[in-house]
Amino acid sequence: MIIESLSIIFFALLLDFTLGDPKNKYHPTAWIGSLIAKLTPFCKNSSDLIEKFTGIILILSVCGIVASLIIFLDMGIDIITTDILTIVISIIVSGILLKTTLAVKGMERHALAVVHSIENNDIVAARDNLSMIVKRNTKNLDKNHVFSGVIESVSENTVDGVTGPLFYFGLFGLPGAFVYRAINTADSMIGYKNNIFKNVGWFAANCDKILNYLPSRLTALTMVLSAMILGHNWQNSYKIMMRDGRKTTSPNAGYPMAAIAGALETRFEKLNHYSLGDGDVEFSKDHVKSAISIMKITSIIFSGIVVIPLVLLLSYLGWWVHA
Repeated sequence: MIIESLSIIFFALLLDFTLGDPKNKYHPTAWIGSLIAKLTPFCKNSSDLIEKFTGIILILSVCGIVASLIIFLDMGIDIITTDILTIVISIIVSGILLKTTLAVKGMERHALAVVHSIENNDIVAARDNLSMIVKRNTKNLDKNHVFSGVIESVSENTVDGVTGPLFYFGLFGLPGAFVYRAINTADSMIGYKNNIFKNVGWFAANCDKILNYLPSRLTALTMVLSAMILGHNWQNSYKIMMRDGRKTTSPNAGYPMAAIAGALETRFEKLNHYSLGDGDVEFSKDHVKSAISIMKITSIIFSGIVVIPLVLLLSYLGWWVHA
């Protein structure tokens, strides 16, 4: 059981580092997003209270459907295969499924697409590529702010797209990773604080905050170790993380962002929102590539010092199953 679980983690990371994401129409996250999009209109109501209640039902329903499908799939594998074959097929299928909750390669591709556009002096394309990975309006950003947006996105999405799913896989197996992905997807779609989604998305946004509380802080600490391994300023990374991690509106996003700002000796600024770090605000492609390297090393170290120990502990206690 333990070897199987560790093999699933290793296989998922190997797939994500080498192959990245499948086409969108085949991606489970796209299916989850489609399900949320189809159910959301039924939640609209003139009453704020009813909208909040239906938003809760929406998230519970989506999470229930996703978790049930993962559990039934695992049961099906157990029924139709023999013992040794079950283990092999289970590792392959579970590794592929866990990989779909991760986005190391996908994030790298998006970030480098922005860098390549800037290198080709195509600021319009750079802004368009950036808009695919950030929530902010990118239409009027200059080159430096585009670079900054990429690095901040890599920092924040290390949690959303890598360590968050891995953390909940360590706690609850594949259902945990997919429920996390469902809630994170819902937050990105309907968790905005505006008149359209402020009530319907209230539960999704708060669930996302709660689920990311531990992963964001553990990830930031892991980034400090990654900075040390890569030869960046890890002391400053720890200092800025502890000092500036609370400065963002989000209670979680600031920690990994501050850790990378400190490691790269830069400063992330969003007018009237936050200022993280003490360094220079001039950015280059080297900063982006360094942030990507930190993300990659962090995903490996996080698996080794957080996820695997969780699996080992819960397996020893008899509380862990991968699906």
